[in-house]
Amino acid sequence: MAAKPYYITTPIYYPSGNPHIGHCYTTVACDSIARYRRMQGYDVMFLTGTDEHGLKIEQKAAEKGVTPKEYVDEIVKTFKSLWSYMNISYDRYIRTTDDYHIETVQKIFKELYDKGYIYKGKYQGKYCTPCESFWTESQLVDGKCPECGRPVIEAEEEAYFFKMSPFADRITHLLTETDYLQPKTRATELVNNFIKPGLEDLCVSRTSFTWGIPVTFDPKHIVYVWVDALSNYISALGFYNDAYHDYDRYWPADVHMVAKDIMRFHAIIWPAILMALDLPLPKHLAVHGWITFNGQKMSKSLGNVVDPFVLGERYGADAIRYHILREMALGSDSSFSNEVLITRINSDLANGLGNLVSRTVAMVDKYFNGTLPENREAGEFDDDLIATATALREKVDGFMDQTQLNHALAEIFKVVSRANKYIDETAPWVLAKDESKKARLATVLYNLLDTIRIISTLLSAFMPTTMPKVWEQIGAGVAERTYENAASFGVLPKNVTVHKGEILFPRIDVEKEIEELNAIIKNNEPQPPAEEEAAPVAELAPEITIDDFAKVDLRIAKVVECEKVKKSKKLLKLQLDDGMGGRQVVSGIAQWYKPEDLIGKKIILVANLKPAKLCGVESNGMICAADAPDGSASVIFPDQSLPCGAKIR
Repeated sequence: MAAKPYYITTPIYYPSGNPHIGHCYTTVACDSIARYRRMQGYDVMFLTGTDEHGLKIEQKAAEKGVTPKEYVDEIVKTFKSLWSYMNISYDRYIRTTDDYHIETVQKIFKELYDKGYIYKGKYQGKYCTPCESFWTESQLVDGKCPECGRPVIEAEEEAYFFKMSPFADRITHLLTETDYLQPKTRATELVNNFIKPGLEDLCVSRTSFTWGIPVTFDPKHIVYVWVDALSNYISALGFYNDAYHDYDRYWPADVHMVAKDIMRFHAIIWPAILMALDLPLPKHLAVHGWITFNGQKMSKSLGNVVDPFVLGERYGADAIRYHILREMALGSDSSFSNEVLITRINSDLANGLGNLVSRTVAMVDKYFNGTLPENREAGEFDDDLIATATALREKVDGFMDQTQLNHALAEIFKVVSRANKYIDETAPWVLAKDESKKARLATVLYNLLDTIRIISTLLSAFMPTTMPKVWEQIGAGVAERTYENAASFGVLPKNVTVHKGEILFPRIDVEKEIEELNAIIKNNEPQPPAEEEAAPVAELAPEITIDDFAKVDLRIAKVVECEKVKKSKKLLKLQLDDGMGGRQVVSGIAQWYKPEDLIGKKIILVANLKPAKLCGVESNGMICAADAPDGSASVIFPDQSLPCGAKIR
């Protein structure tokens, strides 16, 4: 019986600069899912690549005095080098400059034109060069691009347009009535912001620059970069080209994984193109947040890029893979900090997994010269450890199906903790002192080794470089570390032989390491102009008494829904779970936060503020924010584990 196909894709990355740690999350996440599916027996197609056309590439190449193709060729080498370093097991790498992809895009454009979905008109509006995106006036935020916050330019040129409105109802149904979008909480904002106001036709060609795919029947036009880029998911399978012949086997995709800034293109535009072509829709679109640094999205222009090569050289690729996957919850941003990274390496990997393996192997080596005897004696705590270990695979399966990799890893490390606790409960060093307890000691150590076998089998999808070292140390052969055996106990031979090896994750001196990492990052930061002065510190308000302060009722609340207030560029309307039945609050933070940045987050609420109407919308309270040096407002996010309604004193 042929293996069931499974198709997973990253977005194709824009090679306007070298990759950073922010690029790594999607690729490492998709790689882990692909490895897990292969382990389950699927026939996996894992696609990644680079999106190499557009005005920004043309400009970057001109700055360096090279052709656009020469420019992207060098950047692509760096991307591929990073993926090799991070042990990314992609099956196919697509470049939009590949001849077969160009052929597919031109045929798709012509078919959409022949069907009447593409027509010629004139574009007049706003264009963001860095994002390669057209925007209407109403979509701008303070006159700037709503995605990156940069200035937009006026654009007027002859262009082809793709009719979006015929697909509005079907896309609304796709987003709100199916499980296509993960997490589904983002569906409301997409429908409210882009579909309900009227799904506008999409400009799909340009004439003001030349670095792109020419329209075959009107060569002065080049295909708009997003139609070009989105088509990669099927051109890479051989759709409308002869380079490959995998379309019928792998399409529709099981998972497209993207970051939230390109969610709109994949949730609205890509389905519309496929509907117009009468092609099946992808099964799932998994949307994750950004890896932020000091609260800001990582960006080369901001100088806050964290170089994954530097981190990998210091800690190893698997430690970086583990950290970014463990920190990122699907749909939410993940804040990168040196301290959290090092603390997690020390706590989870060095003290947790590494310590479990080294202690267990060392005791087998010390007490039995490396090979366990076959006599056994069951005892207290055995059943609980075995039940915990054998239940793990099913839990991990469930979270992998939901692309919630952080939860899958959390479950695995619960078993790591349980096994370390089992060592303390059974005290093998005490058993070793009593010759009559040899069979019990062998049982305890065997149970630990077999638990490590289950843990390491499931972890191999996430940490593929380290787990073979674990298998070598615990004496697990190829047949014993299969997915099928990950739900069974007693798989290792009774007389298993261990092999002491290197320390898997050496402990790190936190203070020294943070100091060195901060120095590396600081060296990469742009320096402020010499005349720039520190932001003035605001004067304190008049003194109040404790009785005055007691009048302010501050509570923890969670943002359940969030949307922009119509006719206002500054206001967001938030629906809060305040632990008291819920309430609506309006806040003037729309220029600094998008609705999706806040949904699911805990905030601090001034709960007893007198109700007021802002732009005709009732507000029952206020959320707390701090003044940033650049004049922006920064919402204060408390400990996310605090319950809704908790009072702040």
